[in-house]
Amino acid sequence: MINPKIIDYIFSSASIQRWNDYPRMVELVELDKQAHKFIIAYFIAKLEKDINYTHLIEAGIFEFLRRIVVTDIRPDVFRKAIQKKSKEINSWVIEKLKDSLEPIENGKFLRKFEEYLNDTSMYKKERFILKAASYLATKWEFSIVYQTSKFLTDIENVKRSVEDEIEDYYELIGVRKIALNKKLSRIIDLSGRLRFQKRWAQTPRIPETSVLGHMLTVAIFGYFYSIEVNACEKRLQNNFFTALFHDLPEALTRDIISPVKYSVDELSDIIAEYEIIKIEDEILPFIPEDIKEEFSYLLGLYDNNKKDEFLNKVYNNEKIQIVEEVSKYNLDKYNAIDGEALKQCDKLSAFIEASLSISHGIKSKELQTGKKQILKTLKTVEGIDFKELARLIDIEFGSTGQTQVIMDFD
Repeated sequence: MINPKIIDYIFSSASIQRWNDYPRMVELVELDKQAHKFIIAYFIAKLEKDINYTHLIEAGIFEFLRRIVVTDIRPDVFRKAIQKKSKEINSWVIEKLKDSLEPIENGKFLRKFEEYLNDTSMYKKERFILKAASYLATKWEFSIVYQTSKFLTDIENVKRSVEDEIEDYYELIGVRKIALNKKLSRIIDLSGRLRFQKRWAQTPRIPETSVLGHMLTVAIFGYFYSIEVNACEKRLQNNFFTALFHDLPEALTRDIISPVKYSVDELSDIIAEYEIIKIEDEILPFIPEDIKEEFSYLLGLYDNNKKDEFLNKVYNNEKIQIVEEVSKYNLDKYNAIDGEALKQCDKLSAFIEASLSISHGIKSKELQTGKKQILKTLKTVEGIDFKELARLIDIEFGSTGQTQVIMDFD
């Protein structure tokens, strides 16, 4: 399973500033950009043929990890450097991440990562889709930067360069639809806005994480959980994309914290009902028709008027079924989702957000209480002990206090 060292790398991207040589009206960080890129890549891929979604996920994670290591290099400089010194740069990236990645899959993940970096023909079509998605996510960011940078002498040159690059990806149907401001662009814009909604909004934290960035961390945890339990390809893909979109409706309802959501009688039911209405009115009408059913399944919709993305589900005989053990349906034909495990991934991500901030010295009552409450709900799913992983994370981050004592004696 994923380990604390690589988790630390992943969350460090929430502190990596983007466009930091330009004035910005909001903070733009690498974690959010990568999350937006994955969302855009999903929709572009769905409008293409012969895409391997496991390869798309893995390539995206590989590129994300490389970007974390080389973050101090400006993107334009990095592109030129990688053309001339790719072998040396990739070797350096592998060396930096080797200790963190080697325990995963008994070294298989690391070997695949190294092969990907050194063989540009590997996952070729999926790479191209990710490159296009990365460009569109950057273009979306630039539209924010441009508003506050018009007084700079070089900003029009940057604008022209950004706008001209889109021609490189016009062969992709999804890129053309987004560029023409078709319905799909509404979803891209909606998901991008989730970077403005901060997690744990009621208390200061370091680093701050957005709902958008949180969605990606849960998706990555879902991927590593899937490979650890030897999930079939469709199950792995469903787990990743279900997690990636699990908070999308919050772009319409805002992030309502769990203590409020679940402590007021019947409020959670009212929120769930409102979410479904919003999804049907403001999300699904803009999803391409031929993937609407699949996307509804990923969002957790079932039985016409119910929604829960964290239920164990299979799609059997053209019907959605709730099941106790997903492992019994570990074949592509069942289209399974490990909802219970993804809920643990979601909670683990929240635990890390609190633990990281506490390790940085921000020890508010809300963070400490929230961390203890989350810990109590962590458990083992299909042999993966999420509570033990939380304990190891606390040790890695050097987080101390009451929570550590509870963990030791729970």
